[in-house]
Amino acid sequence: MSILEDIIEVKKEEVKILRKKYSQSSFNDFQFFNEKKLSLVESLKKSDDLGIIAEIKKASPSKGIIRDNFNHLNIAETYMNCNVNAISVLTDKLFFMGDINYLNEIAKIKEVPLLRKDFIIDEFQILEAKANGADLILLICEILTSSQINEFTAAAVEFGMEVLLELHSEEQIEKINFADNKLIGVNNRDLKTFNVNLDTTLKIREKLPDDILLISESGFSSKTDVNQVKGFANGLLIGEHFMRSKEIKSSVMQMREWCVK
Repeated sequence: MSILEDIIEVKKEEVKILRKKYSQSSFNDFQFFNEKKLSLVESLKKSDDLGIIAEIKKASPSKGIIRDNFNHLNIAETYMNCNVNAISVLTDKLFFMGDINYLNEIAKIKEVPLLRKDFIIDEFQILEAKANGADLILLICEILTSSQINEFTAAAVEFGMEVLLELHSEEQIEKINFADNKLIGVNNRDLKTFNVNLDTTLKIREKLPDDILLISESGFSSKTDVNQVKGFANGLLIGEHFMRSKEIKSSVMQMREWCVK
Protein backbone atom coordinates (compact mmCIF):
# COMPACT_ATOMS: atom_id res chain seq x y z
CA MET A 1 0.00 0.00 0.00
CA SER A 2 1.33 3.47 -0.95
CA ILE A 3 1.62 6.40 1.46
CA LEU A 4 -1.32 8.06 -0.26
CA GLU A 5 -3.46 4.95 0.20
CA ASP A 6 -2.42 4.80 3.86
CA ILE A 7 -3.43 8.44 4.30
CA ILE A 8 -6.85 7.88 2.74
CA GLU A 9 -7.55 4.92 5.03
CA VAL A 10 -6.72 7.11 8.04
CA LYS A 11 -8.96 9.88 6.68
CA LYS A 12 -11.89 7.48 6.44
CA GLU A 13 -11.53 6.69 10.13
CA GLU A 14 -11.15 10.38 10.99
CA VAL A 15 -14.36 11.17 9.12
CA LYS A 16 -16.25 8.50 11.09
CA ILE A 17 -15.10 10.14 14.32
CA LEU A 18 -15.94 13.61 13.02
CA ARG A 19 -19.48 12.57 12.07
CA LYS A 20 -20.05 11.02 15.50
CA LYS A 21 -18.76 14.13 17.27
CA TYR A 22 -20.72 16.74 15.31
CA SER A 23 -23.99 17.15 13.47
CA GLN A 24 -24.10 19.34 10.37
CA SER A 25 -26.04 22.04 12.20
CA SER A 26 -23.65 22.08 15.16
CA PHE A 27 -20.95 23.70 13.03
CA ASN A 28 -23.12 26.84 12.89
CA ASP A 29 -22.22 27.51 16.51
CA PHE A 30 -18.49 27.80 15.73
CA GLN A 31 -16.91 31.25 15.87
CA PHE A 32 -15.97 31.49 12.20
CA PHE A 33 -18.78 29.65 10.46
CA ASN A 34 -20.81 32.70 9.52
CA GLU A 35 -17.91 35.05 8.80
CA LYS A 36 -17.39 36.28 5.26
CA LYS A 37 -14.42 34.74 3.47
CA LEU A 38 -11.26 36.47 2.35
CA SER A 39 -10.73 35.81 -1.36
CA LEU A 40 -7.52 34.39 -2.78
CA VAL A 41 -8.92 34.79 -6.30
CA GLU A 42 -9.42 38.53 -5.80
CA SER A 43 -5.97 38.85 -4.25
CA LEU A 44 -4.28 37.15 -7.21
CA LYS A 45 -6.13 39.32 -9.72
CA LYS A 46 -4.87 42.55 -8.16
CA SER A 47 -1.31 42.09 -9.45
CA ASP A 48 0.48 40.76 -12.53
CA ASP A 49 3.27 39.44 -10.31
CA LEU A 50 3.25 35.85 -9.12
CA GLY A 51 1.26 35.52 -5.91
CA ILE A 52 2.57 33.56 -2.94
CA ILE A 53 0.67 31.04 -0.84
CA ALA A 54 3.03 30.47 2.09
CA GLU A 55 2.62 27.15 3.85
CA ILE A 56 2.81 26.20 7.52
CA LYS A 57 4.09 22.63 7.61
CA LYS A 58 6.07 20.97 10.37
CA ALA A 59 6.69 17.60 8.72
CA SER A 60 5.91 15.37 5.75
CA PRO A 61 5.84 11.59 5.16
CA SER A 62 8.78 11.76 2.74
CA LYS A 63 11.01 14.25 4.61
CA GLY A 64 10.11 13.71 8.28
CA ILE A 65 10.34 16.77 10.52
CA ILE A 66 11.05 19.82 8.39
CA ARG A 67 11.13 22.49 11.08
CA ASP A 68 12.14 21.80 14.70
CA ASN A 69 11.64 25.36 15.93
CA PHE A 70 7.95 25.36 15.04
CA ASN A 71 5.40 27.88 16.26
CA HIS A 72 2.44 28.16 13.91
CA LEU A 73 1.29 31.55 15.19
CA ASN A 74 4.74 33.12 14.92
CA ILE A 75 5.15 31.75 11.41
CA ALA A 76 1.70 33.01 10.39
CA GLU A 77 2.46 36.49 11.74
CA THR A 78 5.73 36.54 9.82
CA TYR A 79 3.96 35.54 6.61
CA MET A 80 1.32 38.23 7.07
CA ASN A 81 3.95 40.87 7.79
CA CYS A 82 5.51 39.93 4.44
CA ASN A 83 2.18 40.48 2.64
CA VAL A 84 1.78 36.99 1.21
CA ASN A 85 -1.44 36.40 -0.74
CA ALA A 86 -2.59 33.52 1.43
CA ILE A 87 -1.43 31.07 4.08
CA SER A 88 -1.75 27.31 3.69
CA VAL A 89 -2.20 25.42 6.96
CA LEU A 90 -1.54 21.68 7.12
CA THR A 91 -4.16 20.14 9.39
CA ASP A 92 -3.29 16.44 9.01
CA LYS A 93 -1.96 15.11 12.33
CA LEU A 94 -0.57 11.66 11.71
CA PHE A 95 1.44 12.21 8.53
CA PHE A 96 2.25 15.96 8.55
CA MET A 97 2.13 16.75 12.29
CA GLY A 98 -0.50 19.42 11.66
CA ASP A 99 -3.66 20.22 13.61
CA ILE A 100 -7.10 21.71 12.92
CA ASN A 101 -6.47 23.88 15.99
CA TYR A 102 -3.58 25.56 14.15
CA LEU A 103 -6.09 26.77 11.58
CA ASN A 104 -8.51 27.97 14.25
CA GLU A 105 -5.85 29.88 16.18
CA ILE A 106 -4.40 31.53 13.08
CA ALA A 107 -7.91 32.49 11.95
CA LYS A 108 -8.22 34.66 15.07
CA ILE A 109 -5.40 36.91 13.81
CA LYS A 110 -5.71 36.44 10.04
CA GLU A 111 -5.29 39.28 7.59
CA VAL A 112 -5.06 37.12 4.44
CA PRO A 113 -7.04 34.09 3.19
CA LEU A 114 -6.38 30.77 4.91
CA LEU A 115 -6.25 27.52 2.97
CA ARG A 116 -7.02 24.32 4.82
CA LYS A 117 -4.62 21.80 3.32
CA ASP A 118 -5.62 18.24 4.05
CA PHE A 119 -6.95 15.16 2.29
CA ILE A 120 -10.65 15.97 1.96
CA ILE A 121 -12.88 13.00 1.15
CA ASP A 122 -16.11 14.01 2.90
CA GLU A 123 -18.38 17.07 3.15
CA PHE A 124 -17.99 17.15 6.95
CA GLN A 125 -14.31 18.03 6.51
CA ILE A 126 -15.43 21.05 4.48
CA LEU A 127 -17.82 22.10 7.25
CA GLU A 128 -15.02 21.62 9.76
CA ALA A 129 -12.71 23.78 7.66
CA LYS A 130 -15.25 26.62 7.47
CA ALA A 131 -16.03 26.39 11.19
CA ASN A 132 -12.33 26.72 12.04
CA GLY A 133 -11.67 29.76 9.89
CA ALA A 134 -10.67 28.48 6.45
CA ASP A 135 -11.39 30.75 3.49
CA LEU A 136 -10.64 28.05 0.95
CA ILE A 137 -10.00 24.33 0.86
CA LEU A 138 -7.72 22.06 -1.12
CA LEU A 139 -9.33 19.30 -3.17
CA ILE A 140 -7.02 16.70 -4.71
CA CYS A 141 -8.12 15.25 -8.06
CA GLU A 142 -6.19 12.01 -7.60
CA ILE A 143 -8.20 10.94 -4.55
CA LEU A 144 -11.64 12.04 -5.78
CA THR A 145 -14.03 11.08 -8.54
CA SER A 146 -15.40 13.68 -10.93
CA SER A 147 -18.75 13.62 -9.14
CA GLN A 148 -17.05 14.10 -5.76
CA ILE A 149 -15.11 17.08 -7.11
CA ASN A 150 -18.35 18.64 -8.32
CA GLU A 151 -20.16 17.84 -5.07
CA PHE A 152 -17.43 19.15 -2.78
CA THR A 153 -16.86 22.26 -4.89
CA ALA A 154 -20.56 23.08 -4.70
CA ALA A 155 -20.55 22.49 -0.93
CA ALA A 156 -17.56 24.78 -0.42
CA VAL A 157 -19.20 27.54 -2.45
CA GLU A 158 -22.45 27.09 -0.50
CA PHE A 159 -20.53 27.47 2.76
CA GLY A 160 -18.84 30.63 1.46
CA MET A 161 -15.41 29.27 0.56
CA GLU A 162 -13.20 29.01 -2.51
CA VAL A 163 -11.60 25.80 -3.79
CA LEU A 164 -8.03 25.20 -4.89
CA LEU A 165 -8.37 22.10 -7.06
CA GLU A 166 -5.05 20.27 -7.28
CA LEU A 167 -3.83 17.79 -9.86
CA HIS A 168 -0.51 16.06 -10.37
CA SER A 169 -0.85 14.74 -13.92
CA GLU A 170 -2.53 15.38 -17.27
CA GLU A 171 -4.70 12.29 -16.79
CA GLN A 172 -6.71 14.08 -14.11
CA ILE A 173 -7.83 16.99 -16.33
CA GLU A 174 -10.85 15.12 -17.70
CA LYS A 175 -12.36 15.06 -14.18
CA ILE A 176 -12.57 18.85 -13.95
CA ASN A 177 -15.57 21.04 -14.70
CA PHE A 178 -13.79 24.30 -15.48
CA ALA A 179 -17.05 26.26 -15.39
CA ASP A 180 -17.03 25.78 -11.62
CA ASN A 181 -13.32 25.29 -10.91
CA LYS A 182 -11.35 28.37 -11.94
CA LEU A 183 -8.56 28.07 -9.35
CA ILE A 184 -6.31 25.15 -10.29
CA GLY A 185 -3.21 23.92 -8.49
CA VAL A 186 -0.56 21.91 -10.31
CA ASN A 187 1.61 19.96 -7.90
CA ASN A 188 5.04 19.38 -9.38
CA ARG A 189 5.69 16.51 -6.96
CA ASP A 190 5.00 13.01 -8.26
CA LEU A 191 2.65 11.27 -5.82
CA LYS A 192 4.33 7.90 -6.30
CA THR A 193 8.03 8.79 -6.34
CA PHE A 194 7.85 12.20 -4.57
CA ASN A 195 10.29 13.54 -7.17
CA VAL A 196 9.74 17.17 -8.23
CA ASN A 197 9.72 18.38 -11.85
CA LEU A 198 8.70 21.98 -12.61
CA ASP A 199 8.00 21.00 -16.22
CA THR A 200 4.78 19.47 -14.87
CA THR A 201 3.32 22.97 -14.52
CA LEU A 202 4.33 23.91 -18.06
CA LYS A 203 2.93 20.75 -19.65
CA ILE A 204 -0.38 20.83 -17.81
CA ARG A 205 -0.95 24.58 -18.26
CA GLU A 206 -0.98 24.12 -22.04
CA LYS A 207 -3.99 21.81 -21.71
CA LEU A 208 -6.05 24.04 -19.41
CA PRO A 209 -8.51 26.83 -20.37
CA ASP A 210 -7.06 30.33 -20.68
CA ASP A 211 -9.38 31.84 -18.09
CA ILE A 212 -8.30 29.78 -15.08
CA LEU A 213 -5.92 30.94 -12.36
CA LEU A 214 -3.06 28.50 -11.88
CA ILE A 215 -1.04 27.89 -8.72
CA SER A 216 2.22 26.01 -9.18
CA GLU A 217 3.00 23.90 -6.12
CA SER A 218 6.26 22.39 -4.82
CA GLY A 219 9.88 22.75 -5.85
CA PHE A 220 10.64 26.46 -5.52
CA SER A 221 13.88 27.43 -3.81
CA SER A 222 15.70 29.69 -6.29
CA LYS A 223 15.16 32.51 -8.75
CA THR A 224 15.77 30.04 -11.59
CA ASP A 225 12.93 27.86 -10.32
CA VAL A 226 10.55 30.80 -10.19
CA ASN A 227 11.55 32.07 -13.64
CA GLN A 228 10.78 28.66 -15.10
CA VAL A 229 7.05 29.02 -14.43
CA LYS A 230 6.63 32.75 -15.06
CA GLY A 231 4.17 33.21 -17.88
CA PHE A 232 2.50 29.92 -16.98
CA ALA A 233 1.38 30.41 -13.37
CA ASN A 234 -0.47 33.11 -11.44
CA GLY A 235 0.94 32.10 -8.08
CA LEU A 236 3.18 29.70 -6.17
CA LEU A 237 2.49 27.52 -3.16
CA ILE A 238 5.70 27.29 -1.14
CA GLY A 239 6.20 25.34 2.06
CA GLU A 240 9.40 23.43 2.57
CA HIS A 241 11.67 26.24 1.32
CA PHE A 242 10.28 28.64 3.94
CA MET A 243 10.06 26.03 6.68
CA ARG A 244 13.73 25.10 6.32
CA SER A 245 14.86 28.72 6.31
CA LYS A 246 16.75 30.00 9.38
CA GLU A 247 15.20 33.41 8.78
CA ILE A 248 11.70 33.00 7.35
CA LYS A 249 11.05 36.71 6.84
CA SER A 250 14.18 37.18 4.71
CA SER A 251 13.36 34.08 2.71
CA VAL A 252 9.81 35.26 1.96
CA MET A 253 10.91 38.78 1.03
CA GLN A 254 13.52 37.36 -1.32
CA MET A 255 10.89 35.13 -2.91
CA ARG A 256 8.63 38.13 -3.40
CA GLU A 257 11.41 39.87 -5.34
CA TRP A 258 11.81 36.82 -7.55
CA CYS A 259 8.04 36.77 -8.20
CA VAL A 260 8.00 40.25 -9.74
CA LYS A 261 7.23 39.94 -13.44
